[in-house]
Amino acid sequence: MEIVLGYPRLRSEFGRQPLLSDRPADLLLDLPPDPSLAPHFLLKTPRDQGLQAGRDMSEHQVNTERFDSDSFGINHVEGGWPKDVNPQEMEQTIRFRKKVEKDESYVNSVLQLGGVMEHCIRQNNAVDLYQEYFEDEDEVEENQEPPSAKTINVFRDPNNMKRTVSSLSWQPDGGQKLAAAYCCLTYQRTGDLDLHSYIWDIENPNRPDLSLKASSPLICLEYNPKDPHTLVGGGYNGQIGFWDSRRGSQPVDVSSVEQSHRDPVYKTIWLQTKTGTDLFSTSTDGQVLWWDVRRLSEPTDRLILDPGRGGNLDRALGGVSLEFEPTMPTKFLVGTEQGGVLSCNRKAKTSSEKLVCCYEGHLGPVYALQRNPFFPKNFLSVGDWTARVWTEDIRESCILWTRYQTSYLTDGCWSPVRPSVFFTVNMDGMLDVWDILFKQNDPTLSLKVCDEALYSLRLQDNGRLLACGSEGGGASLLELSSGLRTNQSNEKNLLAAMLERETKRERVLEARQKEVRLKEKSRSEEEVGGVLEARQREVRLKEKCRSEEEGGGLGGAGRRGEYSTADQPGRNTFLLPHPEGGGETHSLTQSDSE
Repeated sequence: MEIVLGYPRLRSEFGRQPLLSDRPADLLLDLPPDPSLAPHFLLKTPRDQGLQAGRDMSEHQVNTERFDSDSFGINHVEGGWPKDVNPQEMEQTIRFRKKVEKDESYVNSVLQLGGVMEHCIRQNNAVDLYQEYFEDEDEVEENQEPPSAKTINVFRDPNNMKRTVSSLSWQPDGGQKLAAAYCCLTYQRTGDLDLHSYIWDIENPNRPDLSLKASSPLICLEYNPKDPHTLVGGGYNGQIGFWDSRRGSQPVDVSSVEQSHRDPVYKTIWLQTKTGTDLFSTSTDGQVLWWDVRRLSEPTDRLILDPGRGGNLDRALGGVSLEFEPTMPTKFLVGTEQGGVLSCNRKAKTSSEKLVCCYEGHLGPVYALQRNPFFPKNFLSVGDWTARVWTEDIRESCILWTRYQTSYLTDGCWSPVRPSVFFTVNMDGMLDVWDILFKQNDPTLSLKVCDEALYSLRLQDNGRLLACGSEGGGASLLELSSGLRTNQSNEKNLLAAMLERETKRERVLEARQKEVRLKEKSRSEEEVGGVLEARQREVRLKEKCRSEEEGGGLGGAGRRGEYSTADQPGRNTFLLPHPEGGGETHSLTQSDSE
């Protein structure tokens, strides 16, 4: 195919016409060298130098301004009603519907659309468009994938003085926002600290989505599971604050100092009530207080963690962690700084009955408590260098525990999707993932999150994202592999059998230990009884000898150095003379073995 492009221009516009021809080369000029000009020149060493005809270019990297996007919510309400009909009035809407249903055009439209809808419904019933034919094969492939996690974002404290991320909480509506409480936990380092805590959007780590201003640094912060806009936090000075993200950074209400805790509030938990406004908190002052955010002037109830059940605040155990299960509305657990876990019953009649029992097992404060989402009777406790799994039926010891780690454990939680998996963080900046069905002595996955100590840990409700808070103010967001966020086949039944087996084993060991203690007690009582009986015999013998001496009934008692063996077989009774002379004698009893 030939492409021709024509230029319709006049010949005069092209300029002078060139005439080209071929001819041999002609010598136009020949300049011979002039020797007289040689003294004016200096001979230099020849040098080769490369020249670049192109223009010099340079490459630079610049950061362009980030485009900030904001999300706005829109409330869709029922519409399409005429102006003279109020959608809120039930009678008007029913009257209008009846009027429309009698219209012939409406009836004809419904009849025409009915045939189309019936065809679509029959087609959907005949062919399942969403059927997965290879679901089992995909699960097998996912199970074979080794567990892993990768960091996808880091939310850093924007303040110059870095503070510890003491608490984390996911927004209940989809988990697109993360609330972080910042507080300096170093002893006597509270001056000139920023009092702000932040709510982060997981898609924008550059700046916080909202700043929460408090009267004191927040140690704990918790989203309301029924309202994604409200939060409650516990301060370093013992106060409880309530925030609504729709009203800005300032708190809606704050508890009074006189009615609040006397020590820092380490944990707050919302209660599952009809109003969705009730919560309770604990502190190292030894109290558990119940609150209603509609009136924070004073607590609605109070419990003193006195192990003697006398309600003495001076002997109370300091609370560090809390656990509440909605399926057990009257029971809750309190982890103390002395290493015990208190099981409490709020609906008990007396204060002494509210403290049911104590589970002793840790050598330091219990920083984390959580019941298993699939087996609420079993709960996890994290403290000192170990993580322990308990059952409510056995109080003497736990049924499962990890070996002592090289670094102090600071937080832990169960997986919301896998019954046998739980997570722990420690002071070395390590995240450990434990699968107790796979192995109990070592973690399934150990990941170095950062070079600083990790103090907080929180998992998203769907189990896909995990957030860790560090000592330097960084909140790392990690994405877990599909094997750690997908429930394995028959996992729940296997874990149930394992927990039941370990519970039976601990019961057998507990019964054996009680039997051994009972035998030791009876043996010690027999030994004490034998010693007392021998002592009583000796006393009776001395009294008998003394009475015979005084009455003169013992023949030959006046003779010095004589002895008698008739009173007690196997023992010799000597009658010794008094060292100062006279007729008095002293008896000395000695066994044959001596």
